[in-house]
Amino acid sequence: MVEWQSGASIATLQLRAKLLAMTREFFAKKGVLEVETPVLSRYTTSDVYLNPISTSAFNSRIYYLQTSPEVAMKRLLGMGIGPIYQICKAFRDDQPTSKHNPEFTLLEWYRPSFSMTQLIDEVEEFLSGTIGCLEIPRYSYLEVFKSETGLNPHKCSLKELGKVARSLTDIASTGLSFSEYLDLLMTVVIEPNLPEYCFLIDYPECQAAMAKIEVDENGNQIAKRFELYCKGLEIANGYFELTDPVEQLKRLNSDNVERLKKELPEMPIDENFLAALSNGIPEGSGVALGLDRLLMIMGELEHIDSVQSFSINRV
Repeated sequence: MVEWQSGASIATLQLRAKLLAMTREFFAKKGVLEVETPVLSRYTTSDVYLNPISTSAFNSRIYYLQTSPEVAMKRLLGMGIGPIYQICKAFRDDQPTSKHNPEFTLLEWYRPSFSMTQLIDEVEEFLSGTIGCLEIPRYSYLEVFKSETGLNPHKCSLKELGKVARSLTDIASTGLSFSEYLDLLMTVVIEPNLPEYCFLIDYPECQAAMAKIEVDENGNQIAKRFELYCKGLEIANGYFELTDPVEQLKRLNSDNVERLKKELPEMPIDENFLAALSNGIPEGSGVALGLDRLLMIMGELEHIDSVQSFSINRV
């Protein structure tokens, strides 16, 4: 039978419209400007664990569907635009699951001059207005990781990490990277034991992505990054943003080295982004929040297909 109807009920589509209206009202009251940036770009993420979707266009060049509007929004920040947000489609070439569709909706916003703590406060305020969740607890990555594994993820060795991973999971591999072992333990061991709502803050340096690196009071090198978990779903990912063009280029090149090791294609270095960083982007914090997943929480729904008009299996 042809699945011509929406996976989302009419009531859920109405709830989706309400969420979008609430989001715009939230930022309008705070004086945060709504912007739009392109879905197609000559450049894309170099992150080894993000898989972009590519396409060819009128001039036979390869273009990429954005995995996030992050880089384009940071170019606007470099112009001095001030605090901005965007509601947009993003695309990642990963297998569809109950939690992921290759095309999804992101809410992303940037707050020049905000510390990471100030932005976490604002994310919490946004959640209070949308799902009524108050005072979400905050835990350091070190705190939850050490509690479940006995290891300090900022200082343990790859050998120690691999040994614990094999003892706590059913994986037999010895060939994972440090970051891959961290992700495995986070997914299998730690996430199931997190409270219903919580922020995790201060990630290991190897998982900094585009976050600044600082040294904490115990001498650990930490990434100023946070994630928000709601009822077992990772909802948001935020940073105290890296603004150093030299360090950013170093990370982009490092990503491509790792890509080659994994027999993945190298990604072109985004010269426009580096030029914006060199011109100067104000220090501040930014976050991306998955609106489809938030809607799953609001509607008490188990599958992302139930909150989208037409998921990948219906187009």
